[in-house]
Amino acid sequence: MNVKTKLSDCLRPLVLGALFLGTASAHAAVQQLDKVVAIVDNDVIMQSQLDQRVKEVQQTIAKRGGGVPPTSVLDQQVLERLIVENLQLQIGDRSGIRISDEELNQAVGTIAQRNNMSIDQFRAALAHDGLSYEDARDQIRREMIISRVRQRRVAERVQVSEQEVKNFLASDLGKMQLSEELHLANILIPTPDSANSEQLNAAAAKTQAIYERLKAGADFAQMAIAQSGSDNALEGGDMGWRKAAQLPPPFDRELSAMEVGGITQPARTPGGFIILKLLEKRGGETSLKDEVHVRHILVKPSEIRTEAQTKELAQKIYDRIESGEDFATLAKSFSEDPGSALNGGDLNWIDPKALVPEFQQVMADTPQGVLSKPFKTQYGWHVLEVLGRRATDNTNQAREQQALNVLRNRKYDEELQTWLRQIRDEAYVENKLPGAEQTGTDQATQ
Repeated sequence: MNVKTKLSDCLRPLVLGALFLGTASAHAAVQQLDKVVAIVDNDVIMQSQLDQRVKEVQQTIAKRGGGVPPTSVLDQQVLERLIVENLQLQIGDRSGIRISDEELNQAVGTIAQRNNMSIDQFRAALAHDGLSYEDARDQIRREMIISRVRQRRVAERVQVSEQEVKNFLASDLGKMQLSEELHLANILIPTPDSANSEQLNAAAAKTQAIYERLKAGADFAQMAIAQSGSDNALEGGDMGWRKAAQLPPPFDRELSAMEVGGITQPARTPGGFIILKLLEKRGGETSLKDEVHVRHILVKPSEIRTEAQTKELAQKIYDRIESGEDFATLAKSFSEDPGSALNGGDLNWIDPKALVPEFQQVMADTPQGVLSKPFKTQYGWHVLEVLGRRATDNTNQAREQQALNVLRNRKYDEELQTWLRQIRDEAYVENKLPGAEQTGTDQATQ
């Protein structure tokens, strides 16, 4: 008997003993409390888990307005999802991945905040949907564990070369994906496919009248709801985000040059006459990075120098510089920052975001050419001097980083699917739903 068969044989009597309850009466029917629907390596998935997840999926589909598939169809789909999740959770458990209550509370709070809810409102919303707050917390914890498992097992395997980035930036696809994005709304006055001149003139006149009202200050969303024939009219004509490179001419050039809040003049399209409004822009623009040229002197508390003595030393250094002594000379003599001491404390041009918050704040508050008073960070006591400020064009670096992110995400998705298939194929899985197809390793019990 192989190991997989032994696992099934060992679990079966435990399941029967634990999940079926009978009365002392010989005539009383056995009451089924729960049952195993799948055995997954060293764990099981229960009918109650499957039912709960199916319920959540049905509610999600219903909220989107789609037709809800039969439960028999969802059961198999959802169970397969639970099997793959379970395998990842087992990997996380063996790897020692744990989510603390503090991390979980923070994640729950973030989810509530994104939905513009307090924790109490989040609880109430879950209860309204028939979901338990505790079950929701458990699901969030599981998703956090799975995310960390994927980071360890998949993300670290993804590599993108400099040449791949260059090739992507030079490609038509790269230029399109990194082009400016526009958040648009529209008002469409439709015309029949075989419209005659009278119908076209009437539609053109109606569109022009709407345009004039908009220019006079009418609310675009309200006009869209009342007048537009587009399928997004009830959403105020909101079209979502569109790539400028995907828009037909002359809209691509016109909207790219337009200020946010502007509207286009009425234009003829195959579907009728249209007016577009630019709600927001993102991407595509020049990227500027703030940099500061700064130098500092750092002194640290030690076993032979107390916190108070360190603060006093920093004050003495400050007084000596204020009295006319050379900053660079004192930095070489006193500074305990090994990266800058030999350079007279000079950190050169640096991105403020690379520095600890306390240092950032003092640097931002200190005028150029002025010595800061001694201040404390986690590293010790500092005095600093700002030598210059500038904004550098970071467009090329920003585009390279965007391209790197696109390529990494693409490779990650491909690598993730490969890895998920691999762990599924290598696992022992026994699907106990009626009519389930036993494939791959599932066939071990056949």
